[in-house]
Amino acid sequence: MRLLSRVLPVLVGLGLASCAGVDVGTNYDPAAVQRIQQFHTYAWLTHPQQTKDTRINNDITNSQVTGAVDQDLQARGYQRVDASANPDFLIGWQGAINKRLSAETVDNYWGYPWDPFWGSYYGPSQTYVREYDEGTLILDVVDAKEKKLVWRGTAKSDIGESPSAQTDSGKIEKGVQKMLKDFPPEPKEKK
Repeated sequence: MRLLSRVLPVLVGLGLASCAGVDVGTNYDPAAVQRIQQFHTYAWLTHPQQTKDTRINNDITNSQVTGAVDQDLQARGYQRVDASANPDFLIGWQGAINKRLSAETVDNYWGYPWDPFWGSYYGPSQTYVREYDEGTLILDVVDAKEKKLVWRGTAKSDIGESPSAQTDSGKIEKGVQKMLKDFPPEPKEKK
């Protein structure tokens, strides 16, 4: 029973961490909102290889990202064209994988004594530390005529133990969908 009470919090913590979703955020140039809402055609920027990490810079990941973005944008009426066809906007992506630490402190009985008179000793608190890889996907939208960044979406998620974790769980597709739901941005009302 003592071993179970020590191992159970670790297993629960790892289980909850593996269920973690995709956190997204977006940012845009408020002065460009009217222009962004006029966009209809797009082309892809060349993918910059800012890192030598093969989990990011490979044909499979590139295909997953561009495929997910194309599917989402085209389902909403945007048309992909060649860069020489004067698109309204250019879209590009970049990624990174960073080591992160997660710490969780629990006591042996999750804070509740088992004795009906609240008199039992329930042991010292223990802290469990987990190292994991966090993947970040960034989508950039550039006004093709002004050559200016006008919108950026960022998605972050625990990518698991292997590069195939991103494929198996569909985290790239989920991240792209969550980011692009805020594209194009709505104009903010003046107060």
